[in-house]
Amino acid sequence: MDYDILVIAVGAQVNTFNTPGVSEHAHFLKEVEDAQKLRNTVIDCFERANLPSVSDEERKRLLHFVVVGGGPVGVEFAAELHDVVVQDIAKLYPSVHNLAKITLLEAGDHILNMYDKRITKFAVTKFQRDGINVKTGSMVTNVSENDVSIKDRATAQSGSIPYGLVVWSTGIAPRPVILDFMKQIGQGNRRVLATDEWLRVEGCDNAYALGDCATINQRKVMEDISAIFGQAKKDNTSHLNKQEFRKVIGDITERYPQVELYLKKSKVKNMIGLLEKYEGEIDIDKFKEALSEVDTQMKNLPATAQVAAQQGEYLAKCFNRMEKCEQNPEGPRRFRTTGQHRFHPFRYKHFGQFAPLGGEQTAAQLPGDWVSIGHSTQWLWYSVYASKLVSWRTRLLVVSDWLRRFTFGRDTSRI
Repeated sequence: MDYDILVIAVGAQVNTFNTPGVSEHAHFLKEVEDAQKLRNTVIDCFERANLPSVSDEERKRLLHFVVVGGGPVGVEFAAELHDVVVQDIAKLYPSVHNLAKITLLEAGDHILNMYDKRITKFAVTKFQRDGINVKTGSMVTNVSENDVSIKDRATAQSGSIPYGLVVWSTGIAPRPVILDFMKQIGQGNRRVLATDEWLRVEGCDNAYALGDCATINQRKVMEDISAIFGQAKKDNTSHLNKQEFRKVIGDITERYPQVELYLKKSKVKNMIGLLEKYEGEIDIDKFKEALSEVDTQMKNLPATAQVAAQQGEYLAKCFNRMEKCEQNPEGPRRFRTTGQHRFHPFRYKHFGQFAPLGGEQTAAQLPGDWVSIGHSTQWLWYSVYASKLVSWRTRLLVVSDWLRRFTFGRDTSRI
């Protein structure tokens, strides 16, 4: 198929880390089919446990739900499953609901490791209060039909956990179509599809990628340090004064976002502050020394819907302005060549993150190190979630579902 511009946004698949038995026996939280399968399996476990011919030991196994992965998805699922069991399923299966048990396995030292420690502590305390068993430092080595084999990282002791349902939520990996594409364009040795700061696929003309299937290969300042120095100084001298440097500061901070992060971490007001310790004009060696630590702040963007949505909006604006920007470029100057880039590079703006913890309680970590936990934050989450939906029709459908759940409880029929 011929194309003028190709945009790749196929997402990613679940990363099983090649753990034996995961693909065959575990449930995932990625596709609509996964949700339908999960719903049916949970109901089946209670139906089978409710049969009079089933032994007590088998009932306990059937009603043991194991969630692998202590990230935001795994934590939210464990919390929601607890609410479903306590608030809705208990009314339908009064004789066996008290046997239900939820275990959350995390290979790291604590759950929600990308959140503030206050949120992590609150989540663990709440799960303990709700009866959700949190096992950190537990690596899953095998998943069989009825058991999960684990290994403790600290003691290296192995054990097994019988289960009726195991849910795998441990991160993402590229889809096969992306792996094949990467081999075709010379990126076969990478773990994920690489783009530049304008979301253009490296090694492929007129192709762009966004979302979970790609990552931005941010250019290092030290790779271009000589070119930056040459663009900043006016003549052929080997020295640069601070006045000359001021003229390229805006282009540097826009082209290399790690500079701004480094200034913030170092509590330096601006880039001129990095050169204040040098008197007079600055040569290339001093310039390299001043910026030598900047690249330590390079970070990959998280694989979240918030990032993908901003990237989609960015590309749409670029495509709509392509003809205009061909004639009048609006991006930063090109340090290695002459002229300017057509567009401003993509810059992600973080608006915060939520972690629903069940029981109509949510934790929020917003910009400015502001943390909020509790019932009021749950209503904030409802508001933000509804505002991000694509149409008023979808918003009304989702809000009406919430109202029905508040009034009549969840629908626990099998699909």
